[in-house]
Amino acid sequence: MTRYRSFKAFWPFYLREHARPRTRAFHYAGTSLVILIALAAILTGRWALFFAMPVAGYAFAWASHAAIERNRPATFTYPLWSLAADFKMWWLWLTGRLGPELDAAGVPSHRQV
Repeated sequence: MTRYRSFKAFWPFYLREHARPRTRAFHYAGTSLVILIALAAILTGRWALFFAMPVAGYAFAWASHAAIERNRPATFTYPLWSLAADFKMWWLWLTGRLGPELDAAGVPSHRQV
């Protein structure tokens, strides 16, 4: 098993672990929900909502790895890099710049979702 020593080296691995468009779609949904919950907590002052953020994000992510990708989530081995990579992937998808990153990582037929 390869041990990644930098986020730069980890990033292509992370993308390959999210090769299926539906897996990425579940991650986008979870990350979007996390952001909406954070905004709701800030705007309403209901700080307890922050406790729902990890549940919302990880539920979507882990379900997609179990049911779609059929691999072990990278968060179990690289928790902080996985969290950062999830937001990076979400932002690149949102801004329409994920395709070249998937190409560079060697993700086959990566139709963006």
